[in-house]
Amino acid sequence: MIEVYAFATPNSVKVPIALEEMRLSYELKPVNVRKGEQRQAAFFALNPNGKVPVLVDDTDGDRLVVTESAAILVYLAEKTDKLLPESGPDRARVFEQLFFHASGLSPAFGNAGFFKHSSPEPQPVAESRFSGEAERILSLLDKRLAGQAFVAGDSFTIADIAHFGWLWRRQFPGLTLDGRPNLSHWYEQVASRPAVQRAIARVEALVPAA
Repeated sequence: MIEVYAFATPNSVKVPIALEEMRLSYELKPVNVRKGEQRQAAFFALNPNGKVPVLVDDTDGDRLVVTESAAILVYLAEKTDKLLPESGPDRARVFEQLFFHASGLSPAFGNAGFFKHSSPEPQPVAESRFSGEAERILSLLDKRLAGQAFVAGDSFTIADIAHFGWLWRRQFPGLTLDGRPNLSHWYEQVASRPAVQRAIARVEALVPAA
């Protein structure tokens, strides 16, 4: 059985999407980050960095714990031979987008949201800096998608799953897809995939009723 420790967050949702696309059975283990459950000793034993998601794979007899959403996506793609080209330029383009996501899109979106909603005191310079960077990255993706169906080429890959997570939660940093028709079309195409819809429903069910 594969276990996924997660919550309804932009990084968490990537893992169930991949698992649903790959048709792998898994169990979701809720970690309510709003209540600080990611800082409990039991969770630190899984991930000393105290971040969701975490994947625990017991299916081959040897218990493997994998952290960091991009690393989990690569692990699952290589485990199943799905959503990641075997070699060559196509594979390189997927990794290019994964690294761009980890070093560019995700930090920009996360920091823009933090300084907008969670900073102890207003930080207008920081908020402007990260919001502007997030807007620039959205425009880069829109331009890229003008000539291809998906972010790494003509096939849906784990790179699309990586980017989708934060675009699904783009309201947190206060972003929209307005004026970016190629990116909007890509988002709608990914969001309409049955596996993506199943994954979103499962992670949203982790949030306790108000």
